[in-house]
Amino acid sequence: MNGFTNKDFETFNINGLDERMEAIQTRIQPKFQQIGESLAEDLSKKTNNDLFLHIAKHARRTVNPPNDTWLAIADNKRGYKKHPHFQLGVFDDHVFIWLAFIYELPNKSKIASALIDHFNEIKELPSTFVVSLDHTKKEAIPLTDLNKSHLERFRDVKKAEFLVGKHIKKGDPILANGEELYQMTLDVFDHLLPLYQLAIDSRDA
Repeated sequence: MNGFTNKDFETFNINGLDERMEAIQTRIQPKFQQIGESLAEDLSKKTNNDLFLHIAKHARRTVNPPNDTWLAIADNKRGYKKHPHFQLGVFDDHVFIWLAFIYELPNKSKIASALIDHFNEIKELPSTFVVSLDHTKKEAIPLTDLNKSHLERFRDVKKAEFLVGKHIKKGDPILANGEELYQMTLDVFDHLLPLYQLAIDSRDA
């Protein structure tokens, strides 16, 4: 299994939509395919449910090249954005590993309310975890800085999002070792599985 190299991160310095997309498709997406198929298989076993791999196509873009790219794993074969999903992706300076709830979730308020009810469990996740409130931005806040008002905003504001997981900075030796990166990713997802299951149960209630 292949990890990520400096060349993968340099993809996001390439100018032009077509040129950058070609680099994403040739450098990064084959790695996503390889890692993602194994992750989907392992997560399907852990959740006792069929989960499916999706690789971001960036199909809506017509001018601006993407600043990041990712794979997603969800319990829907056709798409992932309207469902709680796991992500592994790359910006120019870090890799992100997320459990993601983005604004397109139809049951966002129900899921958010369930997360608020289990706020203490979220805060008990590893202190190295981070939180993003907007999947399009690089910035994340330490889990230790998360408070209930962030989740209330996620519940009440249509465009608000909530992603929780881990950032690995470019240059970390683990990124170049595909097997170690895979095990770290799976370990992060193991910590997040109870929240994922809570969200699925809330969505389907």
